Amino acid sequence: MKKSRAVISLIVYILILGLLGYTAVFGVGADKSGSAGSIKLGLDLAGGVSITYQVVGDEEPSSEDMGDTIYKLQQRVDGYSTEAQVYQEGKDRINIEIPGVSDANAILEELGKPGSLYFIAQTDSNGNNNYDLIGYGIDAGGNLAPQYQLNKTMEELMADGSIVLDGTKVEDAQAKARQDNMGNLENVVELTFNADGKEAFAEATKKAYDNGETIAIYYDGEFVSVPNVQAVITDGSAIITGQHSVEEAQQLASTIRIGGLKLELEELRSNVVGAQLGSAAIETSLKAAAVGFALVIVFMVAVYYISGLAAALALCLYTELLVILLYAFEATLTLPGIAGIILSVGMAVDANVIIFARIREELATGKTVQSSIKIGFQKALSAILDGNITTLIAALVLYFMGSGTIKGFSITLMLGIFLSMFTALFVTRFLVNVFFALGVQSEKAYGVAKEKKPINFLSKRFVFFGISVSVILIGFIVMGVNSSQIGMPLNYSLDFVGGTSTTMTLNEDMSIEDIDAQIVPHVEDITGDGNVQTTKVAGSNQIIIKTRTLNVDEREQFADLMANNFGVDKNSITAETISATISSEMQTSAVKAVLISTVLMLLYIWFRFKDIRFGASSVIALVHDVLVVLAFYAVVRISVGNTFIACMLTIVGYSINATIVIFDRIRENLREMGRKEDLQDLVNKSITQTLSRSIFTSLTTFFMVAALEVFGVSSIREFALPLMAGIICGTYSSICLTGAMWYVFRTKLGQKKEK
Repeated sequence: MKKSRAVISLIVYILILGLLGYTAVFGVGADKSGSAGSIKLGLDLAGGVSITYQVVGDEEPSSEDMGDTIYKLQQRVDGYSTEAQVYQEGKDRINIEIPGVSDANAILEELGKPGSLYFIAQTDSNGNNNYDLIGYGIDAGGNLAPQYQLNKTMEELMADGSIVLDGTKVEDAQAKARQDNMGNLENVVELTFNADGKEAFAEATKKAYDNGETIAIYYDGEFVSVPNVQAVITDGSAIITGQHSVEEAQQLASTIRIGGLKLELEELRSNVVGAQLGSAAIETSLKAAAVGFALVIVFMVAVYYISGLAAALALCLYTELLVILLYAFEATLTLPGIAGIILSVGMAVDANVIIFARIREELATGKTVQSSIKIGFQKALSAILDGNITTLIAALVLYFMGSGTIKGFSITLMLGIFLSMFTALFVTRFLVNVFFALGVQSEKAYGVAKEKKPINFLSKRFVFFGISVSVILIGFIVMGVNSSQIGMPLNYSLDFVGGTSTTMTLNEDMSIEDIDAQIVPHVEDITGDGNVQTTKVAGSNQIIIKTRTLNVDEREQFADLMANNFGVDKNSITAETISATISSEMQTSAVKAVLISTVLMLLYIWFRFKDIRFGASSVIALVHDVLVVLAFYAVVRISVGNTFIACMLTIVGYSINATIVIFDRIRENLREMGRKEDLQDLVNKSITQTLSRSIFTSLTTFFMVAALEVFGVSSIREFALPLMAGIICGTYSSICLTGAMWYVFRTKLGQKKEK
């Protein structure tokens, strides 16, 4: 590349960086398309309410019944928020998400009331109108539609017999097309009544026909149709005409059907997040991202000089593209999703560290800078691909087995994986070549790897094995002690045991003793639960109170108690309820997710390295890391909740990633090994050669996660702290255990013993 072309390339890159940065911050157009502020926020960030219902009964509901129920609930929640969503989960569950609402408890109470459908006579027994035509408007299809208004309350209509029948008397309602008297096709709704409905409707239509009246179909406070009665209907069926389109007929038929559904729904899980808490989560997460990002940039430039500067510029592009892609894919950003973004930034540096270490090694052999850059990227490729693919496996398992918030984490992680490979293999390479063409050609600007005497890690392998076994045994002992003291080996959250968790921020700092003395007795009076658990978030006035499962009324009483007696802002209160059914499924999913990802990674490593001993060593190290982190959970008593699965699988992916770099170097050195070179020396040399990569990558990822721990809200800290332990453990196992285990398998269990 010529110098003039390099100058133009750098200017164009900086302009693109600025343009994408502007788009990521401010967006494009009036709707700010592409900006971070335009990304759809999950309930944990926007505030709001989510609830999961399950159909009661042993029989599986039909798809039609489920569809009608979803439609009914969607009609109900649309009035609360234009971004409200109702969707099916599995065969018999329905999820509702309503972001941005303030009085979430009132919404939960209203959602618990089934919608009602009524057929109302035009006049009562005294000839007074029950409803009147008040004008005309435009319906959703753009057609002129009459507007009606009730003259009485529903109670008055029921009392004087004006409600001729309700939705439970409707057996079926179907949209159909038929020929009218002129031979033209018309869209109609065909009704079928049960025995009680047949008799009541015959009587009502006789009165209406004799007097030239209508019968209104009234659902959920609105007139959905007011047809004229053109005949006395005695056969238990009726036709409603006047529908302008197939869609209009189908909607009316569905509305009539859902007014009489027999499905009974029970609440499995609900979550109420105050808008202020969501705003605080965004603010603290952004602060964590900024601090972590700055630390990574400074570290890369300080350690890798001009290559580090290229990586920093590529990392800026990576971050901007990630924001824009989240908007483009219409991803819902959740709190775990933000954690995934911050974590992925730290992991994105990994590929650059591998490449730059390779470049320095090539320079140390006497090659030119240009040749070292080319060979360094080539030799780093296999380790980068293998490491990212194994992490991608963990992210895919999370996506298919996790819940909504964990899926958000997996999506950001997957996007981060693809973008990190793109920026490292193409953008960073482009920038390094640009700087070289601009005249930065001195070896000092890139750094030359110093000759390192191999560290004899294998001589201490039994010490390392003993340390690992001891830590794992301590973990099991602590789990046993926890089981005897609190009835659980780990500090399971509601996701795993069920119940209601209420999080709030007090106006003053109270000790646990004060909380137990002043607040808990009131909570026990409301709930009747003598086993109320309290937790205080370190460094803040935030407290978490766990009780048995509370209904809507009890939750409202609890919120009123805290607002009236302790001055807590109701908008800052978050309440989450998980049923025993959901918690049991969460435990099963956690075990399945770890097992499935482990097996898939083993198969991939076996396929790539053509040696089961590499795969077996990796899996043992992986299980080791999981057990050590479990021990950390047990000793520190960190809450084991929904993010536990994400944390474990992230550690699994990270551990495998670090291990693969060492195995890739062992494989490379095996090809070049002389006949007289000792296998133990080869393994020690391979570990030593990759030591700086292992430590530096851990540091950059640790910076990002540590920022989350320092600045994040409590739920993010529960994710960040064990992840920090996992990073340390994964680094230790990849350096001290994996190479040693492979050596043992190779020399003791292989067909061919080597010295």
